[in-house]
Amino acid sequence: MFFKRFLSVTFGLLLAQSALSVPVNDSQPLEFDGLGVKARELLARATPAAPHFVVYTDAWDGSSAPPSTSAVKVLPNSSYRALSFLLLEGAWDKAYSWTTLTATERASIKSQYAAAGIKLIVSAFGATDVPTTSGADPVATANSFAAWVKQYSLDGIDVDYEDFGAFNAGNGNAEVWLISFTQALRAQLPQGQYILTHAPVAPWFTPNRWGGGGYLAVHNAVGSLIDWYNVQFYNQGVSEYTTCNNLLFTSSSTWPKSSVLEIGASGVPLSKIVIGKPASTGDASNGYMDPSTLASCLQQAKSRGWSKWCHLWTMRMC
Repeated sequence: MFFKRFLSVTFGLLLAQSALSVPVNDSQPLEFDGLGVKARELLARATPAAPHFVVYTDAWDGSSAPPSTSAVKVLPNSSYRALSFLLLEGAWDKAYSWTTLTATERASIKSQYAAAGIKLIVSAFGATDVPTTSGADPVATANSFAAWVKQYSLDGIDVDYEDFGAFNAGNGNAEVWLISFTQALRAQLPQGQYILTHAPVAPWFTPNRWGGGGYLAVHNAVGSLIDWYNVQFYNQGVSEYTTCNNLLFTSSSTWPKSSVLEIGASGVPLSKIVIGKPASTGDASNGYMDPSTLASCLQQAKSRGWSKWCHLWTMRMC
């Protein structure tokens, strides 16, 4: 994902801490009643059941802080706001803006978000960071990123790893790096207390294509530690993933067995596959599907056992 923002949405039956304590909010959900402050913080960070609506945002939207809860109210509860990006050299864009707020301001925003059922996470790496190629230590990087999440009272992290050079090398270094990084992240950010997602491009799930096993190897090693995958089904070729058939059932010979159900057949639970699509023709180089066609595809996927998670890449919707 470039230094843009996109909307990641999980559709239910439709179409598709920290060093700083968050003050107790009287308007928090009823399940918080009778719990102490620490228990409330842990429950507030826990990953809720679907549907999930995730908005990724960075400095391109022209503001310096996360949107107000009223601006996100167009989305149902169980929403996520991801601040982009946390890079090897530090926080940039919206992630950096979050650090410039005072502890009181951050606590106030987090309290309002929690009351509205919105989680606040950070997105790591993106298209400009190449951690494996640059020789970054995966464990040290994970420990640093996890400490940042805790220091700034966030609910988790999304791993938007796009080191294509490392993957294309075919020597397994990318996969080994991701596995070690994920293990170290989860050790610092316990499951059920913090959200941990990955955002791979769909072709990385193609079997027998990548020397190190691709994202199937990553999933086999640490998939149980990852809450879900925000799979990017766009920017992979003009005709790739643009019909119900090659998006859901049978992908092209260029990227074989990388459609939704084929990824599922390779061992990734369908409940963990989030379909990523650009929201308009201007939001990606290719991969756009008009809403009515995409809706039809998602209905077909539902009939085959998919849980109907979808994210839309956009520059304008948030």
